[in-house]
Amino acid sequence: MHFDEFLKYTPKILNVALPATHAHAKMAPSNRLELLKNIDFDKMNPRKAAVMMLFYPKNEQTHLALILRTSYNGVHSSQIAFPGGKVEDFDGDLSNTALRETHEEIGIHPNHINLIRPFTQVYIPPSNFMVHPYLGYSTNELNFVLQEEEVAGLVELPMVDFLDDGIVTNKIMKTSYAGDFEVPGFRVNEHFVWGATAMMLSELKETLKMVL
Repeated sequence: MHFDEFLKYTPKILNVALPATHAHAKMAPSNRLELLKNIDFDKMNPRKAAVMMLFYPKNEQTHLALILRTSYNGVHSSQIAFPGGKVEDFDGDLSNTALRETHEEIGIHPNHINLIRPFTQVYIPPSNFMVHPYLGYSTNELNFVLQEEEVAGLVELPMVDFLDDGIVTNKIMKTSYAGDFEVPGFRVNEHFVWGATAMMLSELKETLKMVL
């Protein structure tokens, strides 16, 4: 999709009713759905994080920025994700967290990002984080500068590929909290995007299809 065409739809995205948990469920591992039914969030007191779903033009076509996390001793090692991270006291609000972390992780200054709206929060059981996604866009071709300590690579997903249902697939996965089981996700180049990021992508994709 040409980026100028995408920009015409941003006011509709602002006003559409989000598909929320209905869209999340399509990409949620089955064991996660069962787990969420019994969680007492007041007791768990999850930490807060925010991420940025950033659209931008590349060769005049609309793209979405994803990152490959570095390999480390943690539950999200080497996973595909949106740029973002945990809330700091000085952020003020969750949108500032998403903007700050995007600047830190991929080098895009907040002044170059136009926020559209927040999307539905997603809980991540293994790390006990409640993640708040924000949708934004930049009108300029971007020069990404990756934070080497946390970001191993950038994954640029063309919107035309994102909207193609052919990238939805299943894969047998092993996680820190369960054995081998089949999970839904998105095949993006050589990467398999699953879990919380896939759930957020699912809501984003359904929202876009409602307005395009």
